[in-house]
Amino acid sequence: MERKYTEFLVLSAILMGVIGLMWLLNGSDFMHLGNFQSMAFQLPELGILSMAMMITMLTAGINLSIIASANLSGIVMAIILTQTVPPESTGPGGIGLVVLAILVGLFISALIGLLNGFLVAYLEISPILATLGTMILVSGVALAITKGYVISGFPPAMLAIGNGSILGLPAPILIFAAGVAILSTILQHTPLGARIYLLGSNPTACFYSGVNNPHVLMRTYLISGLYSGVAAVVMISRFNSAKADYGESYLLLTVLVSVLGGVSAAGGFGRVSGLVLALFILQIISSGLNLMGVNTFLTVALWGTVLILVMVIQFVIDRLQEKRRSV
Repeated sequence: MERKYTEFLVLSAILMGVIGLMWLLNGSDFMHLGNFQSMAFQLPELGILSMAMMITMLTAGINLSIIASANLSGIVMAIILTQTVPPESTGPGGIGLVVLAILVGLFISALIGLLNGFLVAYLEISPILATLGTMILVSGVALAITKGYVISGFPPAMLAIGNGSILGLPAPILIFAAGVAILSTILQHTPLGARIYLLGSNPTACFYSGVNNPHVLMRTYLISGLYSGVAAVVMISRFNSAKADYGESYLLLTVLVSVLGGVSAAGGFGRVSGLVLALFILQIISSGLNLMGVNTFLTVALWGTVLILVMVIQFVIDRLQEKRRSV
């Protein structure tokens, strides 16, 4: 059986096991409809940010600036909304300005993605150093704009994105589902997706296959930036506020979700379906621990432990597979 199907089945089994365990530990509180609705509102922003991280990891890179990019995009959107749209506005003009603010925010995140791509692709700076520098730069700009304060007071049209429902389904989960469909289509059914996988697995072979490696990297980091911008839309609309340091704990989790979902840290392998399953597993565990009253800081430590264990297990599996091939 191919590796991708094996990992999918393993993750599916883990998901079922985690659901059963949390049900046994928390009883009816965990299986309550309200708990699942709460998870449906919480999961999308982390899921969208995880996809922003995943696509760069497929090229054997990383994007440490996704949170900073999302926050700066959210701040720009928040400034436009608070300066031009009254909080109680519900007319077409207000909706038009909300759309404009979102487009400007996505443009900012796209520019940050292109900056990352330029540093990595054309200046050949290590992805971890390039995106770390961008993260510090963007965070500094966000702090300079806001002076550390919160910007809040958005119109109903904006708040509906993060808190509304469509046909009984939370709007954020629908945005997340659209993001999953788009990224899966790009990776599995377009030439760009094939080039991303080839670049991550063997950049030299990719180059001699006639692929423009820098161009692929630029487009990869552009997509990562755009997904950060979409996450910003969900975050600020759900919280009705924007701040320079929102979601800082998500950076570790995006890497954890990607690796747990089967994305290789060395690049060249990983599927969106695995990431989605890993995301559900972590969200269910987080919700179950919260219902049990486990300290939030202890939960963060648990995620770090899980990340280390997953990396060790992947290392052992890779070494065993190499030995089998050599026999």
